[in-house]
Amino acid sequence: MHAAPGRPARALALLLCLACGLVQAQSRRDPLPADVQRALADAQVPEEALVGLVMPLHGGRRWERDADRPVQPGSTMKLVTSAVALDVLGPNLRGRTDVLRAGPLEGDVLQGDLVLKGGADAQLDFNALLALLYEVRERGIREVTGNVLLDRSVFSPARLDKGLSPFDEAPEWPYNVIPDALNLGGSLMGLEIRADGQSVTARTMPHLEGIELTTAFELVDGRCNGWSSGWQPALVQDDGQRVWVELRGSFPRNCIARTALQLVDRDRLAELMVRTLWARLGGTLRGQVREGVAPADATPVARRHAAPWGELLRPLNKQSDIALTRLLYLQLGVGGGQRRLPDGRPAPATAAPSDGPMALTTAERAEREVRQWMGERGIPVQGLVVDNGSGLSRAERLTARQLTLLLQHALTGPHAADLLMSLPTAGVEGTMRGRLKDGPAYGQARLKTGTLRNVVALAGVVPDAHRRPWVFVAIVNHDNASRARPALDALVAAVAAGQLGTAPAFGARRAVQPSSR
Repeated sequence: MHAAPGRPARALALLLCLACGLVQAQSRRDPLPADVQRALADAQVPEEALVGLVMPLHGGRRWERDADRPVQPGSTMKLVTSAVALDVLGPNLRGRTDVLRAGPLEGDVLQGDLVLKGGADAQLDFNALLALLYEVRERGIREVTGNVLLDRSVFSPARLDKGLSPFDEAPEWPYNVIPDALNLGGSLMGLEIRADGQSVTARTMPHLEGIELTTAFELVDGRCNGWSSGWQPALVQDDGQRVWVELRGSFPRNCIARTALQLVDRDRLAELMVRTLWARLGGTLRGQVREGVAPADATPVARRHAAPWGELLRPLNKQSDIALTRLLYLQLGVGGGQRRLPDGRPAPATAAPSDGPMALTTAERAEREVRQWMGERGIPVQGLVVDNGSGLSRAERLTARQLTLLLQHALTGPHAADLLMSLPTAGVEGTMRGRLKDGPAYGQARLKTGTLRNVVALAGVVPDAHRRPWVFVAIVNHDNASRARPALDALVAAVAAGQLGTAPAFGARRAVQPSSR
């Protein structure tokens, strides 16, 4: 679990939700279908490790098991961030990156600093930066006598990653990246690793001036797509002039791997990217590339926008992109959209936090938005613990009822299509591509997966035999959880086959009163 501002409050909430779970341990437990029972037994997972709630989207009979017990949701927590962001920010909000100059332009020489100001642009990769700097050159700037400032001040604190321990023992992998408002290259360095039958070579993709790559791989026989299993942490040294990176471990013969890893400090990586590209564009940079904040009177030079968040939800949920989710969650703490009440009316503006010692961090403001959204829709928040909104957390907790009611509201609201299209289709795409390839759920159910060491989960929408949509939430917390995926798939199949209760005729809407249990 990452340490973070507000951690004591989250720890207290976690203790309260655990106590809540003990009190509610004897809540309703409907019978499990026989296939689900057998799959749990084969996985050596007790039946009480599964919590869930399945109900028709438009109201009717429910199937549930311990639906009020707070559990770790894994990446199904992404549905909370997605649904709330769609309503609070709107699907058309776009992150952006601004370039400003702080100083006069004399001919083609900037007598001062150039500023890269981040605005949660999720797509500011190497090529996007190249296009942005090209526009700066087209605006007549060739030489910068001052510094290039990396302005991440949209988020507070600006560097959430500083001083935090990684989630696990593999901090270099993309899922461990803690995003910031600038998010340049996703803080990842692109690599191409090639092996023949005798040796292994590597290079940065694209080439970066100032990086020296060496390899110390042992060549082994194996599948190319399993190359990462032999990875060992890289050795990185930086003398201020050059960065030396030694890649280590084992690598299969006659294979090529292309990846992007978090190997170099993000400020240093940004410097290497900026200097490489600016030189390629024929520019000269006299100063440093370092963190800073744009002066209030800085002059805009260029701007780029990312795709709308409504579009970015598709890779976010289909591929379960953790860093992208965390960036969206933090954007919730910044705002920028028009939050609306459940009846469609604009919500009253929320007072901005003070700048004093008790000012909220961006993440704390995002958590406040989540709780406020749920409260306005009558969804109970008892036992809810939100850490980073992505599910990559040992602290996050929610109940099956909370997630089911959230999905019911979101999938009958104005942005239902945006959320639904972002969910992987069973047996077809994303994290569900290899699951439920046979049976009535294939190509019909849309489900978000969730996985941690002790968690497997599925949540989304499953049409029954009459094509009536059911909201589906099922979560297993257990040391053998990874073996319980067939049990969740069997439960989906039972819903798709119409074996869990009856629903009203499709389109017959009924008022749904959220349970307070």
